[in-house]
Amino acid sequence: MVATSTEAQYVTFGLGDECFAVPVAVVREILDHQDAFRIPHGPDYLLGLRDVRGQGVPVIDLRLRLGMSATAKTPHTRILVIDIPIAEKVLTLGLVADRVFEVTSFKHQAIESAPDIGVRWSSEYIAGVVRRESDFVVIIDLAKLFSSSDKVSLMGVGVGRSASEFAAV
Repeated sequence: MVATSTEAQYVTFGLGDECFAVPVAVVREILDHQDAFRIPHGPDYLLGLRDVRGQGVPVIDLRLRLGMSATAKTPHTRILVIDIPIAEKVLTLGLVADRVFEVTSFKHQAIESAPDIGVRWSSEYIAGVVRRESDFVVIIDLAKLFSSSDKVSLMGVGVGRSASEFAAV
């Protein structure tokens, strides 16, 4: 699909029965799931560190971060490697998704604001909701998904190190 100025492209993915989306511009790549190198004393949603083309990337179980049950690995489980611009830096994370569906375009006028009731997740994490024929797509506000202290911790985890370097620490 070719996006026009009234549309934006998103990568859609599933967590349980829910459909989520992030802007395609922040997705660096989509990888098959591999277990991450565990980092002691991290938050429960931090699965560990994965080497992505020589860079140590923190891997997040997005289901846990949103208050859902932990991800159960299947042949469809994927990791979305994303770059989140935060102030003057970029936070690179791997987000574990049950499955990745597609890249699709949404018209800006089709994106509704996040409802305050009837949603299992904090509406501050939701950039918008798109209605489709049979379901809804929740667009995640990645910059708001992690608290300031989370961002500082996560930025420090993977900066300039590969997973093999962490094994030596």
